[in-house]
Amino acid sequence: MRIDSVDGNSQRLDGGAMFGNAPKAVWSKWCPPDPQNRISLACRAMLVREPGRNVLLETGIGAFFEPAMRERFGVVEDRHVLLDSLAALGLAPQDIDVVVLSHLHFDHAGGLLAPWREGASPELVFDRARVVVGRRAWERANAPHARDRASFIPELQPLLTATGRLEIVDGERSAVLGPDYGFTVSDGHTPGLLLTRVQSPHGPITFMGDLVPGAPWVHLPITMGYDRFPELLIDEKHALLDRVRAEQGWIFFTHDAEVAAARVELDDKRRYRVAEPQAQLHWS
Repeated sequence: MRIDSVDGNSQRLDGGAMFGNAPKAVWSKWCPPDPQNRISLACRAMLVREPGRNVLLETGIGAFFEPAMRERFGVVEDRHVLLDSLAALGLAPQDIDVVVLSHLHFDHAGGLLAPWREGASPELVFDRARVVVGRRAWERANAPHARDRASFIPELQPLLTATGRLEIVDGERSAVLGPDYGFTVSDGHTPGLLLTRVQSPHGPITFMGDLVPGAPWVHLPITMGYDRFPELLIDEKHALLDRVRAEQGWIFFTHDAEVAAARVELDDKRRYRVAEPQAQLHWS
């Protein structure tokens, strides 16, 4: 097994939204904002290469937005960066066998779509891949609440259904992925968020998705303005970080602009913090 962090398109989003009720005087020390109050964010995927199979955890935001929407949501690049990053690792879209989605918000699932072209209909770019998603996350995407409706891509679910390669999972296991992969199901950010745990040669690594989008959010009280149920999220975060620490595992960040993965430890006040931060992963 080989595990690589894979860069996708980057974003600049409002720091206040990304840090919820934390004051700017606090979060600006972790993520300095630009003159528009935006902070730098990654949309990072994790690639697991096994003998005979390539598994991609998430696809980032991609390049499906038309130019005005790309500007609105702070997408920096106008090309599909994830595809370039995969090509640098020797992989084309058709080489991806499985894509695992924590949920279907556009900054996690938009990379499933080909880059925007004027007048062209949306189309899937990973044309061989099975796609794994949790049942409640799937249901939420098909019947969103008014508060998060803008976070989804209406055209995406029909495209995935039409492929016949969609696995909607309940619980902690996927028939497609097999026993080396397990899920923690979280509801604090959005109902049915799947956090994938992979047994790697370096120990278990958990893809934290939007439960813990980056190193600053390891602090238990820190949540995002985008989270549906912040108090529940804090409880879920506490439980999962406890487990990761106990098993001496790793956590993988999708949105941290500087840190791809880290271990977890407690400081002298028993607050969580990252340890052994890795800017990139290239494990074999």
